[in-house]
Amino acid sequence: MMAEKGKYTETFYTGADYGFNSDLGKEYSIGFSPSYSPGASEFGLSTDPRSANQINEVSKKLNTGTKLIEVEGLQSATLENIPKQHFAEINRLRKLTGVDLTFHGPLVEPTGVTTQGWNETHREQAERQMWHAVERAHGLNPDGNVLVTFHSSNGLPDPVTKVMTEVVDPETGEKKMKEVIKGFWVVDQATGRFEPLTPKPDYFKSKEKVWGSSIEAQEKALMDVIEKQSKDVWFRQLQGVAYHANNGANIVNEVLTGKESGEKEKGKITEKEKLEFYKNYLAGGDAMQAVGADKGMSKEIMVHQMQALSHGDIYLRDAYQDLQTLFNQAYEAAKKNNSQDDLKKLDVFRNEIKSKVKDIEDPLKMEEFANTIMRGVNVLNTISPPQSLRPLREFGIEQSSETFSNLALSSYKNFGDTAPIISIENPPAGTGLARAEDLRDIINKSRKMLQEKLMREENLSSGAAEKQAEKLIGATWDVGHINMIRKYGYEEKDVVKDTEKIAKYVNKVHLSDNFGMEHTELPMGMGNVPTKPMLEAIEKYNKQVKKII
Repeated sequence: MMAEKGKYTETFYTGADYGFNSDLGKEYSIGFSPSYSPGASEFGLSTDPRSANQINEVSKKLNTGTKLIEVEGLQSATLENIPKQHFAEINRLRKLTGVDLTFHGPLVEPTGVTTQGWNETHREQAERQMWHAVERAHGLNPDGNVLVTFHSSNGLPDPVTKVMTEVVDPETGEKKMKEVIKGFWVVDQATGRFEPLTPKPDYFKSKEKVWGSSIEAQEKALMDVIEKQSKDVWFRQLQGVAYHANNGANIVNEVLTGKESGEKEKGKITEKEKLEFYKNYLAGGDAMQAVGADKGMSKEIMVHQMQALSHGDIYLRDAYQDLQTLFNQAYEAAKKNNSQDDLKKLDVFRNEIKSKVKDIEDPLKMEEFANTIMRGVNVLNTISPPQSLRPLREFGIEQSSETFSNLALSSYKNFGDTAPIISIENPPAGTGLARAEDLRDIINKSRKMLQEKLMREENLSSGAAEKQAEKLIGATWDVGHINMIRKYGYEEKDVVKDTEKIAKYVNKVHLSDNFGMEHTELPMGMGNVPTKPMLEAIEKYNKQVKKII
């Protein structure tokens, strides 16, 4: 219907006025203001994600006259029940009606994190599942670039929980609202498990003021805690290696010198002979046969010494295995951080131990091998400790970016100019990687990784690869999802501010309403989502952004 002349161009019928407030809902009736009045045809509709009969769902939406439809593959099991012929038939309907189509992929955790922790296999499985959805989505419009939406996370805990809370300035006693970190998760890189790190004042160091200061100061304090814990973990691990190596070396030394058995006659059986006897013992021989009757040592003492040497040998082997694990961890960290000084030290020891690795199997060189292990511990003590704990946010962005960049790369390799576009959506606030800065950082890192992969694998120039990366990876901004930061004490201005941070990346908007407390999906105008200023912020960068109700 047409609105009042000179005010709006067109609008949806909003129903009767609400008797107590005749203005209620008018802001959300498509014609927002004289300066911003999008036509009804600019708004699209989504299909029912519970139905595998997406042909029927698309047909029903076409009957409304809409020119934009989002086909739903939100539920993995439902998507698997849609025959491939259905996508071809929906494409035929698209060409007959001139409708534009987008696609919502399944809810998958792109980082590969599960309740048991993280490993690369889980991430690769998620990537394959998501790629299957991209391939199918291409069938909706083989001649164009279908926008395929995936959530930035699905099941990941909120890595950094921020809330607006009233704090008291310890110096002035003044009460004021501050953004405070209430939850912070870290990942143990050795095990892949993640756990919460509780932010709290450090009264021992008089840092209680940090939690009433800026969010940056709070983050810095938490990073200091992580760095200290990483150093402590590294120190304990090195001490563990040294403990096993020392124990092993001491046991071997006591046996070889005779201290362990209290031998009264020294020198009758040399250290070399004992090691020869031990070598024979390991091969299954009889220690006393090797000793001979003229050596003057009882069988019981000799067997006891062979068992003691075996015990020391086990300590040394355990120490070597632990040293190898820590060395590999340190080397990877030094490469990643481009720490040339640390790499030089590690390379020197690596070359040193190469010729001695075989000594672990030679009982005659047990003492020498123990010294090599201790030398390795000393080397690892002189380098920068690897970061055993990492912030979950940093880790999650890195892993999800690997997945999204790989999806975009496969899309480009398989479909070229008609490659589907990966559009990353913010999940409901309070879940993992749901804020604007999270989405922004994922997109920037994903684009950078894609650019490098296109240059390396497709021989694109830096400029051409960058252009493709910007085209193939963008954002879907769900206005209802971000409005849920209100339950953490934020206000309307904060919701709009978050939108402004991500606006230039957005190629699709999901429109719904709620009151910021629960994940409801009310029609626009029935909650408190500030739709108008959010759309205005986005359309400063993209006038053709796709809007899905």
